Amino acid sequence: MDVLSSRVLIHPRDLEASTAFYRDTLGLAIQREFPGGTVFFAGGGSIEVVGGNDATPSAAVDLWLQVRDLPATLEELAARGVAPVRGARREPWGLDEAWLTDPDGLRIVLVQVPPDHPLRRDSR
Repeated sequence: MDVLSSRVLIHPRDLEASTAFYRDTLGLAIQREFPGGTVFFAGGGSIEVVGGNDATPSAAVDLWLQVRDLPATLEELAARGVAPVRGARREPWGLDEAWLTDPDGLRIVLVQVPPDHPLRRDSR
């Protein structure tokens, strides 16, 4: 399989509320809009908020977003009224993570890779 691009599709219960959350609260840039949906830029991938759904998100699925500066990101989000459901801490695998949820309860994992973590090492 030759993958050319990827995106996560989120089918929210309230399209307007979720679109506003990803656009205004998280501050994600809009990649494109179309009738019934919005695609947001998310680093190396995209997040598409589209359509609707009556179901709640599965606890088995998280949205993982790597940020440059986790404390600064949490401060910025707090100024916009977002409180994490779990504050920042170093995980056993060495990443700094904080958790928040979108309007439907989808867990969003904010991640900062510390300078000494293997993900930052040049393996060449």
